[in-house]
Amino acid sequence: MPNFIFAFHGGTQPKSPEEGKAMMTAWMAWMGDIEASIVDAGAPVGMSKTVSSAGVADDGGSNPLSGYTIVTADDIDGAVALAKGCPIHDVGGSVEVAELMNMSMDGK
Repeated sequence: MPNFIFAFHGGTQPKSPEEGKAMMTAWMAWMGDIEASIVDAGAPVGMSKTVSSAGVADDGGSNPLSGYTIVTADDIDGAVALAKGCPIHDVGGSVEVAELMNMSMDGK
């Protein structure tokens, strides 16, 4: 089965410890629901720098990454179905789903 990356974009930070606990509970419940498909639970990420031929920008780019998870699924439609339950949708964020291409680094 192929692997897929869930690239989380956007969302909001909790405004209180109670809101933070509720958000963590929702994330843990979703992760529990898709646990059999998780290859790498991933992590949230901090502010990024965008490196291009024009230089380095400190703004995180046009759609900054806020975290990632790697899952396995039969196909991209199966991966999308898993992503639909993600709690980032409840805080204004989105999940970009893409297949991780299996490539050999030894040229074979």
